[in-house]
Amino acid sequence: DDPKTFELLAKGQTMGVFQLGGSGMTHYLMELKPERVEDIMAMVALYRPGPMESIPEYIKRKHNAELIRYLDPRMEEILDASYGIITYQDDVMLIAIKLAGYSWLEADKLRKAMGKKIPEEMAAQKEKLLDGFVKKGKLSKSLANQLWKLIEPFAAYGFNKAHAASYGMVAYQTAYMKANYPAIYMTALMTAESADLAKIAEAVAECARLGIKVLPPDINESRLNFTYIDDAHIRFGLLAIKNLGVDVIETMITERQTGGAFEDLADFAKRIHHRAFNRKAIEALIKAGALDRFGERRELLENLDQILLFNKNAQQQREQNQGSLFDLTPDLVGEKLKLKPTPPASGFVKLAWEKELLGLYVSAHPTEDILRQAGESIARCSQALLSPEGAFVYVCVGIDTVKVILTKKQERMAFLGVGDVSGSLELIVFPRTFTEYQALLVEGAVLLVSAKVSTKDGVTKLIASSFIAVDERNASELAQMVRGGLWIPESVAEKLQMPESKPKNAMPMIEISLRGKPSQDMITDLREVFASHPGTGRVCLLVESAGSTRRIETEFSMRPDAIEAVRGIVGKENVRIG
Repeated sequence: DDPKTFELLAKGQTMGVFQLGGSGMTHYLMELKPERVEDIMAMVALYRPGPMESIPEYIKRKHNAELIRYLDPRMEEILDASYGIITYQDDVMLIAIKLAGYSWLEADKLRKAMGKKIPEEMAAQKEKLLDGFVKKGKLSKSLANQLWKLIEPFAAYGFNKAHAASYGMVAYQTAYMKANYPAIYMTALMTAESADLAKIAEAVAECARLGIKVLPPDINESRLNFTYIDDAHIRFGLLAIKNLGVDVIETMITERQTGGAFEDLADFAKRIHHRAFNRKAIEALIKAGALDRFGERRELLENLDQILLFNKNAQQQREQNQGSLFDLTPDLVGEKLKLKPTPPASGFVKLAWEKELLGLYVSAHPTEDILRQAGESIARCSQALLSPEGAFVYVCVGIDTVKVILTKKQERMAFLGVGDVSGSLELIVFPRTFTEYQALLVEGAVLLVSAKVSTKDGVTKLIASSFIAVDERNASELAQMVRGGLWIPESVAEKLQMPESKPKNAMPMIEISLRGKPSQDMITDLREVFASHPGTGRVCLLVESAGSTRRIETEFSMRPDAIEAVRGIVGKENVRIG
């Protein structure tokens, strides 16, 4: 009877709750707003092929008692707890006994027929039930047939009440723990699901929604598995780091427990002695962020040889059973591990390392910067999934998986598993688009995508039309260009009556150089010229910034007579017809 538990279910915060975590079930729970365990039991039982069609009526009756009806008054004592809805196999058995004159043995045979899902057996039971309803239950043939129609869905799938009660109680207990001890529960959940990266990614996103920060592993805080720090923080466990064996992890944890937290890099390198504490292991610790408290990641990597040598010397002294020179002269230790200064790794590089070593982005997501700057111009994955059929959207995503297949025409196309800070979705790349952009379609790539929404078969996916690679250098400019409408999906180009009869490579190219960060006024003016002068000249932007030039092919095409207008905006020397 815990209010917080039922509030959690009513809000749809069901990720990680036993039996209640699917999107369909979550949708129904938000409509139902359960207030008792019996409601959870009923949802667990009804959310199955067949009985599922009764869920909307169950919800209506729960919120409006005036809608509760019974085909026969004798059914009330059987179905009063489920608002008059047949919910369990037990309901069907009791109806057969009370209204069709079945014995308990005959009712059990009916249960077995439902459980085996054999059409022939259910057909025989139908005939027997209808006969019993009329002759022993004194129902009219019309009412008997109506009652059969309520029972029939259980031929596809029906839960017995004890099973539903057991599931319902475990569902309630897990929801109770998540509602009252969210950080501890999510820590346990991620430990239990640690072998499933997709589940971990989903759990990390759920933690963010709950206000819990999931942090990279840390040599002084992480244990073997996911580690509860406090109610607002969870750390990845050291076992999650690839290329790091269990034995060396346990050695590090044991040393920390017996000798105290590692004070600095020298203290850490001096105290760990294990044959598997090698270059590969230390590199994995550094890239995953587990040694961030001791220094910047690229700096630690560049000084890896010195760290290994320091560890080797310390181990040799220990094996020789001599008084430690290091213990006597701590200043010398610091001097020996003085790190050579190195330019820090970029944020994108650090995130790529996390993806490589932990399987997903942890400290941040590479799409965050461009999404923040673009505002509503770029949809989050969660928003794209709610978009209607045929809508065109921009998304900025990281590629998690790439599956390339051959079509019946032996052309290559791809299915991409992609995601951002809000969630994940599937991106379909048909042959024409795949041929043009396949060099960009690799795991770990971060891309700005124009795409069309498809809700075929009730599952929302995106069909890609074009891509632009995103990095730290161009994120700001791309966000501004999307906001200003300088890069648009091909569908919008069709609405602007841009000619599609000629292949892209046959069109003349109009190259426009933009030096530095273009102003919003410049972008607005250019867009207006492009849109008002559609033609055959494909527009390509050459964005020059930080000593490099990035080429961005837009979906605009314009007439040659608009060239002078463009030159007036960006300067004559910055426009070239190729």
